[in-house]
Amino acid sequence: GIVLGAAIDRGLTVTGRRQEGGLIRISSAKMGSMEIRRAELCPQAEHPWANYALGVVSELDSLGLPIPNFSARVDGDLPAESGLASSAALEVATAFFLLKLSRAELPRLQIAKLCQRVEHQFVGVQSGLLDQVCSIFGCEGHAVFFDARNEEVRTIPFPCGFALLIAESGSKRELASGLYNQRRNETQLAAKALGTPTLRDASRATLEKSNLPPVLLRRATHIVDENERVRRARELLSAGDGRGFGALMNDSHESSRTNFENSTPELDLLVDIARTLPGVCGARLTGGGFGGAIVALCEQTRATVVGQELARQYVNRTKI
Repeated sequence: GIVLGAAIDRGLTVTGRRQEGGLIRISSAKMGSMEIRRAELCPQAEHPWANYALGVVSELDSLGLPIPNFSARVDGDLPAESGLASSAALEVATAFFLLKLSRAELPRLQIAKLCQRVEHQFVGVQSGLLDQVCSIFGCEGHAVFFDARNEEVRTIPFPCGFALLIAESGSKRELASGLYNQRRNETQLAAKALGTPTLRDASRATLEKSNLPPVLLRRATHIVDENERVRRARELLSAGDGRGFGALMNDSHESSRTNFENSTPELDLLVDIARTLPGVCGARLTGGGFGGAIVALCEQTRATVVGQELARQYVNRTKI
């Protein structure tokens, strides 16, 4: 389909050096450290966070690139399991680190696809490509539009006078637990039942004439409508219409809540509180859902006050 995202002012870095002795070592101040023999490279159940980096090694090896053994450290201020693409950030940072270490180069979109394969084959999450594309192509003050079919990547300036605000729910998400993959499977089943290659090729009229089971109909409705919302959002951003864009964010979250069912009570509460605050134009969950964070669009001059009031009300009501 078509998707719209944005890079934020948090991130991860991977630094390190070549390592002798047939070992790969990776450490993180937040997650600890691990090492593995290069000849035994495989997913690590005891260190799942490291699989995003190890998977990149595996994928680069499969391309025949001269990737050396290494010792690396992961640092940054991007929280994990919050719907903010921390896994994609680690994959992308590792890829650029290893390419520089081996004095090799790859096109940026090829790097994004390589990192997506890590999610699919090494981690076991059937994710899309938006997170990796945003990590690589994102730039300050711009949204990132990506068309997965023709592989168009375009950055679009955000309207002046507006800011994006991220709020964590305190409810961690784990996409590899199966719910995300289940939604992916449901959308594929819906497309097959409709006789279309993907749900991007379906329309509301197609759905209204179908005999899809209720669950698959809800999933398909979300995807069909979300693609249309992305088309409209791109137009509104290009026209500088922040308030119209915010209204689409509201619609998107309502569909996630009722049709795709990938929201949670905590995310719903954050969104509901945000929408009551002066200066907020719209809010929705971010990332794959099932916990994590929301993103709100608000007037730039009120961003600090909105963030403080949103946190105060949420903590008072949840005690999280």
